[in-house]
Amino acid sequence: MSEPFRISAHGRLQDWIADEQGYFSDAGLDYEIAVRTLENAQQDVAVADSSNVRVGAYELYRAGAGGKRDMSCACHWAVNQAASDAAGRMWGRAYSVLPSAIFVAADSPVESPEQLAGVPVTVGYHSGSHFSTIQALEACVEPADVRLAFGGMPYDRVDALVSGEAEATAAWGAATYILEQLGARRIIDTTFMAAFMFDVQSETDDVERYFAGLRRAQADLDFAPERHKHHYLREIPERYRDRVDVRRFGTGERIVFQPYTREMYEQAQGWMREHDLFEDLGGEAPDYAAVVQA
Repeated sequence: MSEPFRISAHGRLQDWIADEQGYFSDAGLDYEIAVRTLENAQQDVAVADSSNVRVGAYELYRAGAGGKRDMSCACHWAVNQAASDAAGRMWGRAYSVLPSAIFVAADSPVESPEQLAGVPVTVGYHSGSHFSTIQALEACVEPADVRLAFGGMPYDRVDALVSGEAEATAAWGAATYILEQLGARRIIDTTFMAAFMFDVQSETDDVERYFAGLRRAQADLDFAPERHKHHYLREIPERYRDRVDVRRFGTGERIVFQPYTREMYEQAQGWMREHDLFEDLGGEAPDYAAVVQA
């Protein structure tokens, strides 16, 4: 008997809507949803220095850790590169867009993106917050003035800003709504594209069944978001659940049923090489067709 198709939860509502409404089952998918709280990278991969956590989405893919089996999601840069390294296959028939921003504490003197020049922004290593912070800040400050501090997983970074350990932090999805309700100030939007990865052993038919369920769930979320925001509580760490009101949250990650094109892939590879974001990226990137299931 084959194992269920494993969906690695990503803090988005659509997976839970499709589960609750039976859309995955209607599509004929035998599945399970694996939940991680998007915190504490040390639990998944050994970390030498907890104050400078150089473990993120890319490292989890390479290590096969963190429940990233069958179908998972991360920023398109990390998925793009992990798939290029044969850690999985990138799905090229859809992507998602994640609300993201850089926040400071309510009493911070920082009022504008330009004032972030030289200020350490806490991000997740080789993850969406890492890449999107560079992309956004370079439009406002000199590249040499972008300062990053690597602070682990998404809710590790929420903790760091709330406790005063971080001067500024990058957050995405539900974490952005939590920080705003706790009084943090948004300095610049850093919304970015995320992509989907499936294991090379996964059946393409199962991946298509998965996206058939997501398509229906996205329509439900667009039509009446207030009916579904309670699902945020499934993945928000318990320490924050009674401090925020999820009814006030936005809709978070939005799935776009359009291709992740060859041009997108090649531009992302070029940008990562230009910024020297990964070691040993010499030579040309693998061809799009070898990395992406179009």
